[in-house]
Amino acid sequence: MAVSTAPPAAVPAGPASPGPASRRGRGGPRRRENIAGYVFLSPWLLGLMGITAIPMLLSLYLSFTNYDALTDFSAVKWVGFDNYRTMFTADPSYWHAVRVTVMFALIAVPLKLATALGVALLLNRAFRGVGLFRGLFYLPSLLGGSVALAIVWVNMFNREGAFNSLLSVFGIEGAPWVNDPDWALETLMVLAIWQFGAPMVIFLAGLKQIPTELYEAASVDGANPWRQFRAVTLPMLSPVIFFNLVLETINGFQGFTSAFVLSNGTGGPVDSTLMYSLNLYIKGFTELQMGYASAMAWVFLVAIALITVVLFSTGRFWVHYSDGEDR
Repeated sequence: MAVSTAPPAAVPAGPASPGPASRRGRGGPRRRENIAGYVFLSPWLLGLMGITAIPMLLSLYLSFTNYDALTDFSAVKWVGFDNYRTMFTADPSYWHAVRVTVMFALIAVPLKLATALGVALLLNRAFRGVGLFRGLFYLPSLLGGSVALAIVWVNMFNREGAFNSLLSVFGIEGAPWVNDPDWALETLMVLAIWQFGAPMVIFLAGLKQIPTELYEAASVDGANPWRQFRAVTLPMLSPVIFFNLVLETINGFQGFTSAFVLSNGTGGPVDSTLMYSLNLYIKGFTELQMGYASAMAWVFLVAIALITVVLFSTGRFWVHYSDGEDR
């Protein structure tokens, strides 16, 4: 029997798998880019850990202790929820500070936003010098919550200040506004409202994005300016209003500098300007109750988070976007 000696059919060779060297060469540039990215991010990451994350975790721990800023850490005692229990049940100054802060935010924030929107509507027109007026109205916001501005404000509204001098021109006798418990907080509200420049600029940017065709169509339908404002401006501007509302509400609850300067760090007169942040400062740095102050800070953080959640959950009922979808 003859045996076939033909060579076996050649099997087509598949693509050669890359060797270790080629894999290293291909992944090298991407790996180097990742390393470079982390190197450039390292200052921010170090700042996040050293300035924000680690201090927050430490304050959370201290909120369950009796730390008083003078005792060594080795002598700090764990007290559990005693600080929180004292805060809610045995500290009348805490609830007074909550009432003062809520009153300040509920009055100052809406009036500030209304003023900013009104001025933005006036400046959303082409007339000579409009850029100058925009800069002048924005100027107070550049100063922010500075100590110098608060000192000027206190001097303006004391008994011999410029405001009373202006009232005397019209035969009106002024009051010691910053030293009167009935008017001290209102003086801080006026200061907050006066710094409407930042939300005004945001409102101006939003007004510029509203198509003029909508106003033209409303005019053709016979809508007067007030009707155009309600039917066109407010709905189209609602995302910007929502943005400003969230930011200014958070800022309103965090008020500190002006209250500190006006009351010389005491919350006076008669605790009328005892804002939450100022009360927290007094507990931590004046009375040296750091553990208790840390507990106040964490309650404040949770409260601000809940307020923000409420604003976002209710925003879907009145915030309208130009794409026709509410979020």
